[in-house]
Amino acid sequence: MSALTDMLADWMPGQRWFGGKGREWAGVAEEGFFLDQSDPALSVHRVRVSYTDGASETYLVPLSWRNAPAEELSTAFVGAVPGSQGENYAYDAMRDRDATVPWLTHLVAASTVGPMRFHPAGVSYIPEGVPGDIISTEQSNTSLVYGESAILKLFRRLEPGLNPDVEIHDALRQADNEHIAPLLGHIEIDDPDGLEPATVAMLQTFVPNASDGWRLATSSVRDLYAEADLHADEVGGDFAGESERLGEATASVHADLARVLPSEPADRAWYATVAEQMTARLEAALAVVPDLAEHGDALRALYAAVAETDEPVVRQRVHGDLHLGQVLRTTTGWIVLDFEGEPARPLASRRELDTPLRDVAGMLRSFDYAARHMLVEQPGDPQRAYRAQEWAERNRAAFCAGYSAGGGVPLSGDSALLRAFEADKAVYECVYEARNRPHWLMIPLSSLSRLTSGD
Repeated sequence: MSALTDMLADWMPGQRWFGGKGREWAGVAEEGFFLDQSDPALSVHRVRVSYTDGASETYLVPLSWRNAPAEELSTAFVGAVPGSQGENYAYDAMRDRDATVPWLTHLVAASTVGPMRFHPAGVSYIPEGVPGDIISTEQSNTSLVYGESAILKLFRRLEPGLNPDVEIHDALRQADNEHIAPLLGHIEIDDPDGLEPATVAMLQTFVPNASDGWRLATSSVRDLYAEADLHADEVGGDFAGESERLGEATASVHADLARVLPSEPADRAWYATVAEQMTARLEAALAVVPDLAEHGDALRALYAAVAETDEPVVRQRVHGDLHLGQVLRTTTGWIVLDFEGEPARPLASRRELDTPLRDVAGMLRSFDYAARHMLVEQPGDPQRAYRAQEWAERNRAAFCAGYSAGGGVPLSGDSALLRAFEADKAVYECVYEARNRPHWLMIPLSSLSRLTSGD
């Protein structure tokens, strides 16, 4: 390997966006080009990591280059490689403000630089010449905020094909949907093997002075816990009105997606496939989470009912990973973010037609998490457990009422499909918590007790 690939192989496993942690590498290859050659220079690299299990992944790594160490960028330091004039010092370009300007400069100009092409949406102002500030909370992607007007999301893992986040935002922009941050442009890169170009990044309108749904919901729960003698509908921080409006916003997004992108009625084969996939995920989860075994038979029966249900389903494009952390409350209403689906799934599967019930189930699970996350600190407090259940039921019901009133499919408490999608999500959560936060495992397990008992 070259000095550059050695450097990247040492640095990449420690980054939050790198998805191959814990896997044994078989090799690494790199190809790159300069996007800007001013000071600092900005290069973009496609890094292909192959694993000993035969799989491989390609990541996008922008680097900024300096001829002397920059102390203020010590946390962004990647490494140094020898050059003709001495050492060249490489930094994570997304954390180097001086290297963030060229992205929007090229987007305004609709440039083509090497294999990379820039596509402005052509409808709104793009803040050219402004540096971007990184959002440090992200995991699978990296985003830069430019002033208070635009946000650039860099998709770290590259796959051939248009990213659904771009595709869906573009469709909803053309539908004038008020519950999204409008798309300002996107960037793609040609595939070296002649496949479809991969989406590198997207630029959309930034929403300042907004609060994410998770923060608002959990604040409401804390208010309820602080008022020991009041019910959820009596507390000043009651969230049910917002939950209802969020349901209406979700229904609006689903309705426009069905109108401007393909949709079709589900056939019997689809129901059978969904049931098989849910069952397969359960069997895999049982090997990881022994505590799931007590729910195994009831979950298998719940999934089997999906194959036999006569509930009508129109398959369409959906969000794919909807929860309270994916929505923002502004002064005028709710905004839905991040339509790329679950980043761990292959891009092609994230673009498949699905049922809006999957999104609804994801949000209902999120209400359960918001209500119960503080029980982790006091798992033996029956009063808190009762109040958490009360808050969850109130807000779940409000969301469903808003969704139905907003034009979404009518949501029924006896829907075998919706219950199965909720259970499938909870099984996924059990695996995640067992691997990452074992003390949180009680949250999805308690939900499965409810879902499998029919309460």
